[in-house]
Amino acid sequence: MWRNYLLVGMRALAKSRAYAAINIVGLALGLAACVMILLYVRYETSYDDWMEGADNAFQVQTYYSATETGGEEMKLQMSGIVTGRALKKDYPAQVEEVVWVRGFGPIVIQDGQAGEIEDLRMVDGDLFRIFRVPFVRGSREAALPDTNSIALSESEAKRRFGNADPIGKTLTIVDNTGNIDYRVTGVFKDFPKNSHFTANAVARFDLGVQFADRLDATTDWDNQQGWNYVRLRSPADADLIHANMPAWEKRNIPDTNVGGQRSNPGEVQDYRLVNVRDVHLGEAQDASVTPGNDRFTVATFAVIALLVLGMACVNFTNLATARASQRAREVALRKVLGASRKQLITQFLGESLLVAALAMVVALAAVELLLPTFNAFLDADIALDYFGANGVLLPLVALVLLVGVLAGLYPAFYLARFEPAKILKANKSAADAQGSGRLRNVLVVGQFAVSIALIICTAIIYAQTVYARTVDAGYKRDGLLQVGNLGFRGVEPGMDQAVTEQIRRIPGVRSAARTQIAVNPGNNSMTSIYPPNSTQGQEIGNYSVEAGFFDTMGMRIVAGRDFSEAQGRDDRTVPFPSTEEEREAAVRAIVQRGLNVVLTREAARRLGYRDPAAAVGQNLRASIFSSEEYGLTPITVVGVVEDARFRSIRDPLQPIVYTMRRNGFGDIMVRFSGDPNAIRSQVEQVWKRNVAQVPFGAEFADDIVREQYDRDEARGQLFAAFAVLAVVIGCLGLFGLAAFTAERRTKEIGIRKVLGARTRDIVRLLVWQFSRPVLVANLIAWPLAWWLMRDWLNGFDNRIELTPTPFVVAGLLALVIAIVTVGGHAYRVAQTSPVRALRYE
Repeated sequence: MWRNYLLVGMRALAKSRAYAAINIVGLALGLAACVMILLYVRYETSYDDWMEGADNAFQVQTYYSATETGGEEMKLQMSGIVTGRALKKDYPAQVEEVVWVRGFGPIVIQDGQAGEIEDLRMVDGDLFRIFRVPFVRGSREAALPDTNSIALSESEAKRRFGNADPIGKTLTIVDNTGNIDYRVTGVFKDFPKNSHFTANAVARFDLGVQFADRLDATTDWDNQQGWNYVRLRSPADADLIHANMPAWEKRNIPDTNVGGQRSNPGEVQDYRLVNVRDVHLGEAQDASVTPGNDRFTVATFAVIALLVLGMACVNFTNLATARASQRAREVALRKVLGASRKQLITQFLGESLLVAALAMVVALAAVELLLPTFNAFLDADIALDYFGANGVLLPLVALVLLVGVLAGLYPAFYLARFEPAKILKANKSAADAQGSGRLRNVLVVGQFAVSIALIICTAIIYAQTVYARTVDAGYKRDGLLQVGNLGFRGVEPGMDQAVTEQIRRIPGVRSAARTQIAVNPGNNSMTSIYPPNSTQGQEIGNYSVEAGFFDTMGMRIVAGRDFSEAQGRDDRTVPFPSTEEEREAAVRAIVQRGLNVVLTREAARRLGYRDPAAAVGQNLRASIFSSEEYGLTPITVVGVVEDARFRSIRDPLQPIVYTMRRNGFGDIMVRFSGDPNAIRSQVEQVWKRNVAQVPFGAEFADDIVREQYDRDEARGQLFAAFAVLAVVIGCLGLFGLAAFTAERRTKEIGIRKVLGARTRDIVRLLVWQFSRPVLVANLIAWPLAWWLMRDWLNGFDNRIELTPTPFVVAGLLALVIAIVTVGGHAYRVAQTSPVRALRYE
């Protein structure tokens, strides 16, 4: 019997090749899109699952909450050095291991040749006790036995040593303490792309030695230069620590004495232990390590996968019922010959499963061909494995069965209920069932609602991405070159100033200035500023710049003046290099005399000055240096500058207090006019003449900003691809409805033409019938798309407004597509001779 069902199904497909092709291609498109999106969703939710013992590995994150006076809310993956040490001290029974990781890019010397190791991580302990990665040479237990040991990734070891065994070899790292030899003690497998953490080398250093010249950084809770990772003895210990976190913060974060009253910065600081598997999709994101994602976006793509597949199933239903008239006599004759309704249902479900299986074969072939491009597009490593722990063979078989049953269930019951007497009497050539037309209209409405919603989402994502790249950032992006690597040990004291002076003399360079903050900075520095007679401090970003920085960046002074080297109180320079005694004496002198600062407009507003001019001349207090050791520094506001958005517009706009200094910078900002490549080449020549041993690193500000939104653009392009796919599948569904209508209304059209209806009247009648589902679909798609995009846009601190334009345009576009899809078919039907339609009458 099953053999008979298979033969009948194959013959039915062979007889109607066009129908079979449309059905198989439509289902294949839906299945291929569904498989690829679900592979992507599984990949995004599997970050760090590969790591042994991932349940016990946690990252310590810092959250700055908004205060009643309008403080800034920030969620950082970084945390201060002191944070991890305090956790280890207070929770010895729960915290098994703590390691502080510094994202660092020092010069590495091998065989006398200087270079860099991309993603070199400096750690103060054995990181591999927390990150239990597999090793190919040496062992994980002995990878970082002591300070001055280094472990390389498999690819980095091959790049540096070829096929030779690197164990025992020496690499020299040039750091602020000098040239330090590190012994290679292990080679670990490369971190996979689905890891929130990346490293080509992990070097263990002595924290006390490396920070000897800035010991306050090791005790400053607001100084985030790296990441704390902890291994807990049990995952449940994280809940215990979180329950006691408020009391722990109050006990550990030192109070600040303001006006005789104690103020605890812990009131606006909170710390979370986040499992490493949850970092990628967590609330805190850090693009300086690996760009993360958010659960809402991943869930949205999963829903899109199901919607696209559902649209393909709807097409099958539409086309199956549309050609019911061609199967009506077959069903009637089978019933006359003794076939039961159950047998007919089984036969038609079997045909549906056959089409689904053939479509899955085509879909898998498409996925195999497109997956490399898909991976390159997303910079991912998504694999399609049929067998093994991550094998998809059984889920795919289940998907075929599910799609086959869902797509074929209604057509099977619909066809199996035809009555032989009604079908065969009077040589009847068509069949219909009550309510089938309404259901078909509902299905097409659903298809176009999805299509319209995706078109709207695509337009809004594209508009927001363009807006993010072009919105006024408070500085001029064009004609701005950012030169990094200034803080490398190979740049001797005073050499950075000499390099900057030489860059200024390059023809076409208008100005150049050194800075601690640059476009898309990988660091964060905060300080507490106290208005007069207030014990409530505001957490404000704290960065030093060189005189002339604002002019170089194209930032406008809105009140007061810029920094001036002629004003001694503007300068907060501490001699470097210097002894600890010399440094302490210099800091105490600055704290005693006071300091002039420049605020951003937002910083002035946070401090209570609605008018920037009102802030100028105000005397405030700030923890510019460690307030616990030196007390608060008296500061005077001499100017207010326009806000500048150095980070992504996803991040809150940071209020900043600028101070002026002459050393300790990380970047040079270069304002130029003329050929960008020629300017960059000349800047590189200046760099290599002066600091040849330090790699040259420079990017144009426009390129840096563009890279910030690459992932958003990729998501927008994915939405666009699925929108196009949804429209194509929707058009196939509309074609099915048109085919059904043409069969059902052939005699009606013939009679209308006999009674004098013109071709354009018939076309207008049919097109209007097909346009109504699209118009109704807008009523469903618009509020759905508005809700989705409102939540997505709320993830940006600066965003476009949701105007009616994309909604109206998407609706009109869908209507035009529908009219074009059925217009030709309607015209062909309207041109049919009435004689052919009425010949049996």
